[in-house]
Amino acid sequence: MLKEARYKMSEERLQELKGELHYLQTVREKEVAQQIKEARSFGDLTENSEYDEAKTEQGKLYSKIAEIKDLIENVIVVRASGKTDIIAIGSKVTVKDLERDTVDTYEIVGSQEADPNMSRISDDSPLGKSLVDRKKGDTVDVDAPAGVIQFEILAIE
Repeated sequence: MLKEARYKMSEERLQELKGELHYLQTVREKEVAQQIKEARSFGDLTENSEYDEAKTEQGKLYSKIAEIKDLIENVIVVRASGKTDIIAIGSKVTVKDLERDTVDTYEIVGSQEADPNMSRISDDSPLGKSLVDRKKGDTVDVDAPAGVIQFEILAIE
């Protein structure tokens, strides 16, 4: 039997998804239905590119709705623990790359909220996994495609 996937995210992200789902099921679904209706009015459906495009758009819409429903139905809402001595989801962590002698700050988030460009890394990423449950002063080894990288944890917020 397959194990259901569970998705970790904040309450804020869950509310964003619920809002997006509502929009897609109400406003967007009506827009796509109207596009199909207009395309049908152009006549022969076998050579009607507008109809084909509208049906493709409808398929994408239903796929997106199903994806969001799956996320919502299998969510684990994670709240920041409030502790700043041990790294968990919601922690902001300042680390030093010991090889390159560079310092970066990351926020540890669930996989659905990760955005490396905004320094938000998933707790499922190699660096995220290495940092979770660690504390200030610890050194962690991260298996990366380029090899093992060592980081020292400088601060936790």
